[in-house]
Amino acid sequence: MTFNVSTLLQVVVALGLYNVWLVRARRATSYRGGASKTLREEFKAYGLSDTVFRLVGALKIGCATLLLAGLAIPALTAPAAAVVAGLMVGAIAMHIKAKDPVMKSAPALAMLLMSAWLALNT
Repeated sequence: MTFNVSTLLQVVVALGLYNVWLVRARRATSYRGGASKTLREEFKAYGLSDTVFRLVGALKIGCATLLLAGLAIPALTAPAAAVVAGLMVGAIAMHIKAKDPVMKSAPALAMLLMSAWLALNT
């Protein structure tokens, strides 16, 4: 494995997803949609079901794992990054739907840009 931009982005995106979904899911952050204090509340504020919450969580944690596995098996990287990019488009759309301040979309935008770069360049 060689260290390059792709390697860095894979690790950053994967750890970012793990942080949001495994470490900080039950904590308030300044980026939560609406007045939500937890990730589950955020999905409810967007009018999304618990099923969607679980599906998105499984996809994001799964893609994070595939991005890290992609360090050893490069063919896994682009598809996982493409799924993350699509999910981030959805996250931004939900922030817009909730009429959140633009800054609440900043992490999703950053993840979208990094994931899109990986999807197109790996």
